[in-house]
Amino acid sequence: MAMSRRILLLITDLQIGGTPTVVRELAFRLAKEPDVYVHVACLDRWGPVADQLRDRGIPVTALNASCRFDVRVIFRLSRLICRERIDTVFSFLIHANAAAALARLGIPKPVKKIGPAPKTGTQLVFAPPPKLAASPFQRIRFLQSIQTAQPTPRWHWMLQQMIHHAARRIVVPSPSVAEAARKWAAVPPEKIEIVPNAVELAEFSLLRRNPPGNRVGFIGRLDPVKRIEDLIAAISLLKGNVSLDIFGEGPERRKIESLIDGLDLHHPVDLHGAVGGPAEALAGIDVLVLPSDAEGFGLVLIEAMAAGVPVIGTNVPGIRDVIRDGENGLLVPPRNPQALANAIEKVLSDPSLHEKLSAGGRASVQGRFTWPSVYEQYRALLV
Repeated sequence: MAMSRRILLLITDLQIGGTPTVVRELAFRLAKEPDVYVHVACLDRWGPVADQLRDRGIPVTALNASCRFDVRVIFRLSRLICRERIDTVFSFLIHANAAAALARLGIPKPVKKIGPAPKTGTQLVFAPPPKLAASPFQRIRFLQSIQTAQPTPRWHWMLQQMIHHAARRIVVPSPSVAEAARKWAAVPPEKIEIVPNAVELAEFSLLRRNPPGNRVGFIGRLDPVKRIEDLIAAISLLKGNVSLDIFGEGPERRKIESLIDGLDLHHPVDLHGAVGGPAEALAGIDVLVLPSDAEGFGLVLIEAMAAGVPVIGTNVPGIRDVIRDGENGLLVPPRNPQALANAIEKVLSDPSLHEKLSAGGRASVQGRFTWPSVYEQYRALLV
């Protein structure tokens, strides 16, 4: 390596979730590189992933934004970059991308001073400016990451179109996100780098799998785009033959609780709240369902595959980049509870299909989505 690196990974928040997990795992690996200093910052307040990073000895800063549009964060971020003498800023998600692009404007630049102009006869001769040492902030590299293929809110894509010029590269996790970035943010194709999400296979290899039962699971943020109501409706159609475990928190919790009340599904459906890690949740379910309208990738899909849990997902951008229908999972039309119910029943009632999808999923992860291979792509960009 020609020079040491001082890298800042910037994200909107460090709550439990897919992108914070990617940032955490990337930071763990960068910290092992010789002559690399890595610092993680979030725009929001301190979160549980910040604790995990700090416990591994990685410096973490919460910039404590009071809201999504707290401009004071920009000045705090600029000061952080200067104080830590950062030479590479890699931001994740639209708010962090925008904050990094604006903070870039506040980074000091060297000022060239013109020497006095001596007079020679009647002709003015300007002395050349003194040679200046390069400012440590003069050549900061900025990279941005887009992690969604969701078309709305449209203003996110309009903002991304305005700020992508501030970054040397735009990193995306799937071809679907690459297409969305080209289509909705006018990012030039040659500027886009596809780096898939990954898992540490050993974390899931030791999970003990019982014979297939009737437990369906959802793991993720309770967000409107996840369409959890479609999964609950599918469980209702199966008339008590299966149970549903929902792991996660988010703005849709009250709506989900009301739906469970209205359908009288308290026995087959359990809301567990957030969990410390996916392995804990995956150990007790027989099939994982992701019924989203859109995903950037769907990290939970490859986590389930690594654990040998068959997956069912909607045939939408992001998810269809991971699931090969009938090989490592099943794809169903979006917003179709009956199709979801049929797929769930098919997997849970057919042990040979359950085993085929379980083996296919694990093979997919081993071949495409493990950290040793994916990290090399990040390393080539950052180090």
